[in-house]
Amino acid sequence: MKVKMLSRNPDTYVRETKLDLQKVPRNYDPTLHPFEVPREYVRALNATKLERVFAKPFLASLDGHRDGVNCLAKHPKSLATVLSGACDGEVKIWNLSQRKCIRTIQAHEGFVRGICTRFCGTSFFTVGDDKTVKQWKMDGPGYGEEEEPLHTILGKTVYTGIDHHWKEPLFATCGQQVDIWDEQKTNPICSMTWGFDSISSVKFNPIETFLLGSCASDRNIVLYDMRQATPLKKVILDMRTNTICWNPMEAFIFTAANEDYNLYTFDMRALDTPVMVHMDHVSAVLDVDYSPTGKEFVSASFDKSIRIFPVARSQSREVYHTKRMQHVICVKWTSDNKYIMCGSDEMNIRLWKANASEKLGVLTSREKAAKDYNQKLKEKFQHYPHIKRISRHRHLPKSIYSQIQEQRIMKEARRRKEVNRLKHSKPGSVSIVSKKKKHIVAVVK
Repeated sequence: MKVKMLSRNPDTYVRETKLDLQKVPRNYDPTLHPFEVPREYVRALNATKLERVFAKPFLASLDGHRDGVNCLAKHPKSLATVLSGACDGEVKIWNLSQRKCIRTIQAHEGFVRGICTRFCGTSFFTVGDDKTVKQWKMDGPGYGEEEEPLHTILGKTVYTGIDHHWKEPLFATCGQQVDIWDEQKTNPICSMTWGFDSISSVKFNPIETFLLGSCASDRNIVLYDMRQATPLKKVILDMRTNTICWNPMEAFIFTAANEDYNLYTFDMRALDTPVMVHMDHVSAVLDVDYSPTGKEFVSASFDKSIRIFPVARSQSREVYHTKRMQHVICVKWTSDNKYIMCGSDEMNIRLWKANASEKLGVLTSREKAAKDYNQKLKEKFQHYPHIKRISRHRHLPKSIYSQIQEQRIMKEARRRKEVNRLKHSKPGSVSIVSKKKKHIVAVVK
């Protein structure tokens, strides 16, 4: 007679210590879990609701300026250090971890038009309405010393922007023309111009560091090659571009902030068609900055809000606003990809979370696992109507909301007019222009 004996290994179910989690045997056969998908759907719905409940992005307001904040700059080596320039010529250096100003400099008479840091972080440059370019030490003066710039260059015209080369001791300024300067010389080593209008912004490419782009008030975006000291090509849009920002991960991609409420992402190899048109703002877009990952960018607008756009989508994923925040002039995404700073008309610099519902501080391993699991669930069920509606909903100020409704009506009227014109015209007489190409006037090489 055979006797079947039960044999169990205690290692599979006995805990080593009282602090360990209980080991629960599980059979993953899907036939034993017929309600797995409905259960996961409920979890995804709860995770989406909790994400909106905990979405509190505003962290701090740095006040101390006596006029509107006109420009911001990040320190290349220190995450906690930020520089800001105001409309009264004052430059402040802030410590973000302590959330206070650590140094104030009266740098210029009139506006501080641009500010940038040297690639090594030992000094920074400012330009202002007083036609000067000044280089300052990042560290404050010693005891008994006066606050003096390291170098001062007096120009012939007002400079409207400045940017430093990412690897070499060179910097570029813009005004009537784009000038490339050596730090040790008082005259530009080369000057480049194309057209006769004033240039509002100039930016070096962070990957192909010899390339730089500028935008002028005659609606041009011009690309230059520093090695040949000549302009490469330019694209003319319907309305003026305020500034551009290069993608830090893709050498040929840049995004332009335009006066027609849109942002245009271009591939510099094919400027005749934008890669993407980003359309959510209801007023002129004044500044744009990429995240260090190159997957998203943040834009600041005259409509008193900032928006975060994924690079591959035309709609924003997030909008930040407060009752007190006025026209947002400048914006920066910090180098650790966690925070966003914006400077606005009413003299404040605000610090926001890049991910509105993210928990700050150290997470335990169980918290990390739960966060990752919830994220995967939200991705899995993101297209279900109920979950999609909750995750997309954002509260907007009444002014922005009413402008969105108004622009929707105007857009629909334009579309209806085009359809009617096409319907009642001779076949082939009315050409159909795609939405992307509609705002491009010409590309000149």
